[in-house]
Amino acid sequence: MKAALVIDASVALKWVVDEPGTEEALDLRRGHALIAPELLVVECANVLWKKVQRRELTGDEAFIGARLLQAADVEIVGTRSLMEKTTRMAVELSHPAYDCLYLALALERHCPFVTADGNLLRKLVGKSARLRETVRPLRPAPLTRV
Repeated sequence: MKAALVIDASVALKWVVDEPGTEEALDLRRGHALIAPELLVVECANVLWKKVQRRELTGDEAFIGARLLQAADVEIVGTRSLMEKTTRMAVELSHPAYDCLYLALALERHCPFVTADGNLLRKLVGKSARLRETVRPLRPAPLTRV
């Protein structure tokens, strides 16, 4: 088995919604131990709901997606102990704490964090090497300054 990875909703949702990066997201499930904060559950449910509201998915498709995500082999981790670290990162990066929580978990577990969140990836340009080296884009692309 390959190294453990922290993943976020931008990755997990690609397992049930076909969009750019789906193939790469599915590949992560093969051979990696996947980890995510408990926030993943609510974020995925919210995105599925939004897709129904925008008529991108039917209710039944969203329910099936939720069921598949619920059964996915991802270690879900409690987050209370990460509150201070998450807040520090959010302030440092001037970025929402929701996304920084995944990064804080990756740093705590000493493993990479894989995301398809372009906004977060752009925020890391010019930041500490430790943060930049922890985060890996789902689909490698050159990062540019914001």
